[in-house]
Amino acid sequence: MKSIACISSSVRAACQHTSACLPLNRAFIVCSPVGRCSNVDFACRRQEPCVTGVRNFHGTHVNTAVVQQVSAEPLLSHVPMPGKREDDLTVYQLARRVPPTAALIPAPSAALRPAPHLSQYSPYTKPQGEAAALVNMQSLFEGEVIPELCSRLADLPSSDRAEGLATLLGACVEFGLDAHSPLVRRLTDECLQLLSKRDIEVRQLCHLGEVARTLEGGRSGLVTEVLDAVGVVVEDDVISPSEAVRLYSLLALCHDPASQQQQTRTLYTLHRHTKRLVHQLTAGQVSEILRLLVKLQQRRSISLVMRLSHRASRVFKAFTDKEVMEVLSALVILGQHDEELLAAMEKHLPGRLEQADPEMIGAVMEYCLQTRYRSEPIFEAVAENFVSRGETHTTLQIAKQIVAMGRLNYLPQCSNQMFKKLESILSTRFSQFQPRSLIEVLHACIHLERFPLNYTSKVFSPYFLQRLQVQGEPLDKNALGYLTQLNLSASLECSYYRGPKLPFVLHVKKFSSLDQAFETPMESLLYKRVKGPLTELLGGHFYSTKIFTQGGYTIDVEICLDERGYVLPQSQWDHTYRRIALCLDGQNRFCSNTQHLLGKEATKRRHLRRMGYEVVQIPYFEFEKLGTLESRVQYLHNKIFPTIFKFKHGLTS
Repeated sequence: MKSIACISSSVRAACQHTSACLPLNRAFIVCSPVGRCSNVDFACRRQEPCVTGVRNFHGTHVNTAVVQQVSAEPLLSHVPMPGKREDDLTVYQLARRVPPTAALIPAPSAALRPAPHLSQYSPYTKPQGEAAALVNMQSLFEGEVIPELCSRLADLPSSDRAEGLATLLGACVEFGLDAHSPLVRRLTDECLQLLSKRDIEVRQLCHLGEVARTLEGGRSGLVTEVLDAVGVVVEDDVISPSEAVRLYSLLALCHDPASQQQQTRTLYTLHRHTKRLVHQLTAGQVSEILRLLVKLQQRRSISLVMRLSHRASRVFKAFTDKEVMEVLSALVILGQHDEELLAAMEKHLPGRLEQADPEMIGAVMEYCLQTRYRSEPIFEAVAENFVSRGETHTTLQIAKQIVAMGRLNYLPQCSNQMFKKLESILSTRFSQFQPRSLIEVLHACIHLERFPLNYTSKVFSPYFLQRLQVQGEPLDKNALGYLTQLNLSASLECSYYRGPKLPFVLHVKKFSSLDQAFETPMESLLYKRVKGPLTELLGGHFYSTKIFTQGGYTIDVEICLDERGYVLPQSQWDHTYRRIALCLDGQNRFCSNTQHLLGKEATKRRHLRRMGYEVVQIPYFEFEKLGTLESRVQYLHNKIFPTIFKFKHGLTS
């Protein structure tokens, strides 16, 4: 018989106090608190049953012929459950019906065959095959078994009784009983009556809620009562770390955006409790709570997330690779990061990246990219790992690593070996890359002034451009932007390139976009601080802002000069001979932890110079140190006029 079952301690206690043993055909099968059926255990007996097998149960009448036939079956073999003591749980495995002589000879593979496993609260499927002993599960619940158990459970404490009822409901779920069947309705009524007392502990409430959610769905009356009881318990009691994780799991399981207000107060109180015990959480509990907060869409719980992030920095060494991925992914979605966590990553990750899961390496690089964190120890370790093991990585994992380095403008010390390995992988696995990932990898290379011309010509081919289209939809604007910038880089920085170019009709006319994929808009606050001193320096408003170039870039402030190097008013810009591009570089144009420009900004400045502009950078960390108007005017003078003087000097010489 394929199905297996076990019984919880509370139900077992109720059955063991039964005054008379129930007949064999009234035996029942229930589930453990985790909702997993194990082996058949006859709950009520004065001595071990002498039967050797099980047939279908048909009602309560004992058929002598059936008993004689059942007695001829092979013995039940005792199989202890892993991690359980013999006095805690007794499990019996139903053996196949085989001839007595064959039953005495163990098959070599039988000892290695694992016990059948049923997922948590999944509907029971009858085993197929001639050797399977079919059991009518509905008949096991008929008669006086359940009423007798319910009466015995009534004498137990509320929490134990709730555990027993949840176990019985779990059995109903396992074996596919309908939520409207008389048995399930009786058990549900018992649960509702018990929940009204509001004296059930957290673990039993969560178990009952999980079973009810699986049995009746998220909007059932039983689930609502359980959540109300959870709210009362959370409001009154001080919970433990494991109970906090269990509560978050239940709330995430029952989460319904349409009725989110019902959980708001419970979640707020639970957050308050969790913040008090954050210092007690283990690494696994931290990662699990962060994962559940994402599922619960708790992006506004900034205080709790920051405390969990801080705790993650303290226990980072204990995280498994999977937990590292869960923590970093959750923090990216929740929009928070902690400098101490980044410091812990720099301390512990480089040493373990050599043998780490490549998927975790990709998650780390994605997190650094999202937080704009340019970490030399991490990036050097990732580059060395890529040089030694890059061919074992998937194309997506490779893309995540190269793209992060390019966009954060980091060129590792082993860059020559890294790009040789990348070229080797591209040459052998070019067709395996998804078109979008391939474009992003090539685009990231130009940020580091590495020009993959051999593969640029391939992505400009009509065949590759067709691959970018999905079922006739227009080409992705970001993908076209990457291709346009690749084409521009080949034209401006690789004059010797004679390969195919991107068709003009596919060029992006402006690189400015809402997602800021190619350039970061000028900060209005920094411009307001520069505007007054700049007007004072030039003797008037002899400049313009937010000018679009022919190549598609946006210039923050443009100043035009005539042939003699004098600043022209805007009315005479038709006589412009040279142009100065002032880049007002706010904080968002730099890496978050260094004064290095992002890759897209460094590429933009190179291209502007190639297009004939004299680029003058005004970084925020220099300008904001100046407190007076005079000092700011002098600063701009030192930045701009040497460039103007260079024009005059060049003309006179």
